[in-house]
Amino acid sequence: MERAEITERGRLTRQRIIEATGEQILASGIGGTTLDTVRAATLTSKSQLFHYFPRGKTELVREVAEWEGRQLLEAQEPEIHDLGSWESWERWRIKLVDYYIDRGRWACPIGSLATQAAQTDAELESTLAESMRAWRDALAAGVRRMQIAGAVDESADPGRIATVILAAIQGGLILSQPERSAWPLEAALDNALAPLHQASIEP
Repeated sequence: MERAEITERGRLTRQRIIEATGEQILASGIGGTTLDTVRAATLTSKSQLFHYFPRGKTELVREVAEWEGRQLLEAQEPEIHDLGSWESWERWRIKLVDYYIDRGRWACPIGSLATQAAQTDAELESTLAESMRAWRDALAAGVRRMQIAGAVDESADPGRIATVILAAIQGGLILSQPERSAWPLEAALDNALAPLHQASIEP
């Protein structure tokens, strides 16, 4: 179904279904999320669900993955496309922690989806990998800006530092979940940013 065929009201309904499904997946996993639970949460009929998502749950989950990827990067704006100063990195760090913790998101939607379904759905795996690459590339670009500004040594590997940061975010969220506290995520981020600070050039 072409998106252009959907009315504005239909677009809003479709988006509401995607967002509600994303919240269910985060809380109950893909296996615990069914079209029936989505219908109940969104007060939509079976015919409505298949009108907007003709391929059923598989299509809906893929749409959730795409939406979550966009949301994740948008939540880090504008800092994610700056990161050219230590102040910008600190603002980015604070904003990222707020995005997860203030919204009660004790897990990364992209990371959770990757863990649960990537091996069973090649298209979903590709979508999730692209989201992670876009995030890693944005962080690596920030490291390169620091190098251009003369704040970080040119020998530092932007891609490697960005990968370490992403791994720390995923691990920090896992540890923050049972604690219901931001400190494990904050500690993991501080540790992940350490290589960047270690590569800094003293004025």
